[in-house]
Amino acid sequence: MARLHLFDLDGTLLKGTTAPVEISRQLGLEAETVALDRAISEGLIGPPEYAAQVYTLWADLTEAHVAAAFEGAPWLERIREVWAEIRRVGDYCAVVSLSPSFFVERLIGWGAHATYGSRFPAVPFTEPVDPTGVLNAAAKVEIAARLCREFGVASADCIAYGDSLSDRDLFGSVPVSVAVNADRHVADIATHSYVGGDLWEAYELVRSMG
Repeated sequence: MARLHLFDLDGTLLKGTTAPVEISRQLGLEAETVALDRAISEGLIGPPEYAAQVYTLWADLTEAHVAAAFEGAPWLERIREVWAEIRRVGDYCAVVSLSPSFFVERLIGWGAHATYGSRFPAVPFTEPVDPTGVLNAAAKVEIAARLCREFGVASADCIAYGDSLSDRDLFGSVPVSVAVNADRHVADIATHSYVGGDLWEAYELVRSMG
Protein backbone atom coordinates (compact mmCIF):
# COMPACT_ATOMS: atom_id res chain seq x y z
CA MET A 1 0.00 0.00 0.00
CA ALA A 2 1.33 3.42 -0.97
CA ARG A 3 1.91 5.99 1.76
CA LEU A 4 1.38 9.75 1.71
CA HIS A 5 4.02 11.96 3.35
CA LEU A 6 2.66 15.40 4.29
CA PHE A 7 5.23 18.11 4.95
CA ASP A 8 4.77 21.46 6.65
CA LEU A 9 7.01 24.25 5.31
CA ASP A 10 7.69 26.95 7.90
CA GLY A 11 9.97 25.72 10.67
CA THR A 12 9.94 22.21 9.17
CA LEU A 13 11.46 22.25 5.68
CA LEU A 14 12.73 25.74 6.48
CA LYS A 15 14.88 25.65 9.59
CA GLY A 16 14.25 28.36 12.18
CA THR A 17 12.35 30.66 9.85
CA THR A 18 9.24 31.04 7.71
CA ALA A 19 8.62 31.79 4.05
CA PRO A 20 7.08 35.21 4.86
CA VAL A 21 10.18 36.19 6.87
CA GLU A 22 12.46 35.13 4.01
CA ILE A 23 10.31 37.07 1.51
CA SER A 24 10.26 40.14 3.75
CA ARG A 25 14.03 39.96 4.18
CA GLN A 26 14.31 40.81 0.49
CA LEU A 27 12.38 44.04 1.16
CA GLY A 28 14.19 44.99 4.37
CA LEU A 29 11.06 44.18 6.39
CA GLU A 30 12.25 41.10 8.25
CA ALA A 31 11.70 42.49 11.76
CA GLU A 32 8.09 43.40 11.05
CA THR A 33 7.34 39.89 9.83
CA VAL A 34 9.14 38.19 12.72
CA ALA A 35 6.80 40.16 15.00
CA LEU A 36 3.79 38.91 13.02
CA ASP A 37 5.10 35.34 13.25
CA ARG A 38 5.34 35.72 17.00
CA ALA A 39 1.80 37.10 17.21
CA ILE A 40 0.27 34.25 15.21
CA SER A 41 2.25 31.57 17.09
CA GLU A 42 0.94 32.98 20.37
CA GLY A 43 -2.62 33.05 19.05
CA LEU A 44 -2.88 36.84 19.17
CA ILE A 45 -3.90 37.01 15.52
CA GLY A 46 -5.33 34.40 13.14
CA PRO A 47 -4.24 33.39 9.64
CA PRO A 48 -6.54 35.88 7.80
CA GLU A 49 -5.19 38.83 9.83
CA TYR A 50 -1.64 37.60 9.31
CA ALA A 51 -2.16 37.31 5.55
CA ALA A 52 -3.68 40.79 5.34
CA GLN A 53 -0.75 42.32 7.21
CA VAL A 54 2.00 40.64 5.18
CA TYR A 55 0.11 41.53 2.00
CA THR A 56 0.33 45.19 3.04
CA LEU A 57 4.05 44.84 3.81
CA TRP A 58 4.64 43.33 0.36
CA ALA A 59 3.24 46.19 -1.71
CA ASP A 60 6.53 46.42 -3.66
CA LEU A 61 7.12 42.68 -3.98
CA THR A 62 8.32 41.32 -7.34
CA GLU A 63 8.93 37.84 -8.75
CA ALA A 64 12.66 38.52 -8.45
CA HIS A 65 12.26 39.06 -4.70
CA VAL A 66 10.33 35.78 -4.36
CA ALA A 67 12.93 33.85 -6.39
CA ALA A 68 15.77 35.29 -4.30
CA ALA A 69 13.93 34.45 -1.06
CA PHE A 70 13.36 30.87 -2.19
CA GLU A 71 16.91 30.31 -3.38
CA GLY A 72 18.53 31.93 -0.34
CA ALA A 73 16.34 30.39 2.36
CA PRO A 74 17.86 28.03 5.00
CA TRP A 75 16.35 24.78 3.74
CA LEU A 76 16.98 21.48 5.46
CA GLU A 77 19.52 19.37 3.61
CA ARG A 78 18.51 16.51 1.29
CA ILE A 79 14.86 17.51 0.71
CA ARG A 80 15.08 16.59 -2.96
CA GLU A 81 16.78 13.28 -2.15
CA VAL A 82 14.02 12.35 0.30
CA TRP A 83 11.29 13.16 -2.19
CA ALA A 84 13.09 11.25 -4.96
CA GLU A 85 13.25 8.21 -2.65
CA ILE A 86 9.56 8.57 -1.74
CA ARG A 87 8.72 8.56 -5.45
CA ARG A 88 11.07 5.65 -6.12
CA VAL A 89 9.29 3.37 -3.65
CA GLY A 90 5.86 4.34 -5.00
CA ASP A 91 4.80 6.66 -2.19
CA TYR A 92 3.54 10.24 -2.46
CA CYS A 93 4.76 13.51 -0.95
CA ALA A 94 2.96 16.82 -0.58
CA VAL A 95 3.61 20.17 1.10
CA VAL A 96 0.73 21.81 2.96
CA SER A 97 1.53 25.23 4.41
CA LEU A 98 -0.18 28.36 5.64
CA SER A 99 2.44 30.38 3.71
CA PRO A 100 1.65 31.98 0.33
CA SER A 101 0.94 29.60 -2.52
CA PHE A 102 3.27 31.54 -4.84
CA PHE A 103 6.20 30.44 -2.64
CA VAL A 104 5.02 26.93 -1.73
CA GLU A 105 4.31 26.00 -5.37
CA ARG A 106 8.01 26.34 -6.22
CA LEU A 107 8.57 23.06 -4.38
CA ILE A 108 6.89 21.15 -7.21
CA GLY A 109 10.20 21.63 -9.00
CA TRP A 110 11.94 19.78 -6.17
CA GLY A 111 9.79 16.68 -6.57
CA ALA A 112 6.64 17.18 -4.49
CA HIS A 113 3.56 15.55 -6.00
CA ALA A 114 1.36 18.39 -4.75
CA THR A 115 1.64 21.68 -2.88
CA TYR A 116 -0.96 23.74 -1.06
CA GLY A 117 -0.51 27.22 0.40
CA SER A 118 -2.67 30.20 1.25
CA ARG A 119 -4.05 31.73 -1.94
CA PHE A 120 -2.47 35.09 -2.67
CA PRO A 121 -2.85 37.14 -5.86
CA ALA A 122 -0.08 36.96 -8.44
CA VAL A 123 3.07 38.99 -7.80
CA PRO A 124 3.31 41.97 -8.21
CA PHE A 125 -0.03 42.48 -6.48
CA THR A 126 -2.78 44.19 -8.45
CA GLU A 127 -5.70 42.81 -6.45
CA PRO A 128 -6.37 42.21 -2.74
CA VAL A 129 -5.78 38.98 -0.87
CA ASP A 130 -8.98 36.96 -0.39
CA PRO A 131 -9.28 35.91 3.27
CA THR A 132 -11.34 32.86 2.27
CA GLY A 133 -8.28 31.46 0.47
CA VAL A 134 -6.07 31.66 3.56
CA LEU A 135 -5.39 28.25 5.08
CA ASN A 136 -5.53 27.34 8.78
CA ALA A 137 -4.81 24.27 10.89
CA ALA A 138 -8.17 22.67 10.11
CA ALA A 139 -7.61 23.16 6.39
CA LYS A 140 -4.48 21.00 6.61
CA VAL A 141 -6.63 18.08 7.77
CA GLU A 142 -9.16 18.66 4.96
CA ILE A 143 -6.41 18.86 2.33
CA ALA A 144 -4.83 15.66 3.65
CA ALA A 145 -8.16 13.86 3.22
CA ARG A 146 -8.53 15.28 -0.30
CA LEU A 147 -5.01 14.12 -1.24
CA CYS A 148 -5.72 10.64 0.13
CA ARG A 149 -8.72 10.37 -2.21
CA GLU A 150 -6.75 11.80 -5.12
CA PHE A 151 -3.82 9.41 -4.72
CA GLY A 152 -5.85 6.41 -3.57
CA VAL A 153 -4.09 6.30 -0.20
CA ALA A 154 -5.81 5.24 3.03
CA SER A 155 -5.75 7.76 5.88
CA ALA A 156 -4.09 5.01 7.93
CA ASP A 157 -1.10 5.27 5.58
CA CYS A 158 -0.38 8.99 6.06
CA ILE A 159 2.69 10.44 7.76
CA ALA A 160 2.79 14.10 8.80
CA TYR A 161 5.93 16.17 9.39
CA GLY A 162 5.56 19.47 11.26
CA ASP A 163 6.81 21.72 13.99
CA SER A 164 4.16 23.93 15.54
CA LEU A 165 0.57 24.68 16.54
CA SER A 166 -0.71 24.76 12.94
CA ASP A 167 0.31 21.09 12.63
CA ARG A 168 -1.37 19.88 15.81
CA ASP A 169 -4.74 19.04 14.21
CA LEU A 170 -3.03 17.16 11.39
CA PHE A 171 -0.86 15.21 13.83
CA GLY A 172 -4.03 14.20 15.62
CA SER A 173 -5.67 12.95 12.43
CA VAL A 174 -2.91 10.66 11.12
CA PRO A 175 -1.42 7.55 12.75
CA VAL A 176 2.24 8.54 12.33
CA SER A 177 3.81 11.95 12.81
CA VAL A 178 7.33 13.33 12.91
CA ALA A 179 8.04 16.47 14.95
CA VAL A 180 10.86 18.32 13.15
CA ASN A 181 12.68 20.94 15.23
CA ALA A 182 9.34 21.29 16.93
CA ASP A 183 7.93 23.47 19.67
CA ARG A 184 5.87 22.37 22.68
CA HIS A 185 2.60 22.30 20.71
CA VAL A 186 3.47 19.14 18.80
CA ALA A 187 6.66 17.71 20.32
CA ASP A 188 4.68 15.87 23.00
CA ILE A 189 2.09 14.31 20.67
CA ALA A 190 4.33 13.21 17.77
CA THR A 191 5.15 9.57 17.10
CA HIS A 192 8.77 10.52 16.41
CA SER A 193 10.87 13.59 17.07
CA TYR A 194 13.85 14.92 15.12
CA VAL A 195 16.14 17.83 15.86
CA GLY A 196 18.71 18.73 13.23
CA GLY A 197 19.27 20.03 9.73
CA ASP A 198 18.86 17.03 7.42
CA LEU A 199 15.44 15.86 6.22
CA TRP A 200 16.81 12.43 5.32
CA GLU A 201 17.54 11.79 9.00
CA ALA A 202 13.93 12.67 9.88
CA TYR A 203 12.65 10.48 7.03
CA GLU A 204 14.79 7.57 8.30
CA LEU A 205 12.58 7.46 11.41
CA VAL A 206 9.64 6.25 9.31
CA ARG A 207 11.35 4.92 6.18
CA SER A 208 11.31 1.26 7.20
CA MET A 209 7.67 1.33 8.27
CA GLY A 210 5.30 -0.08 5.73
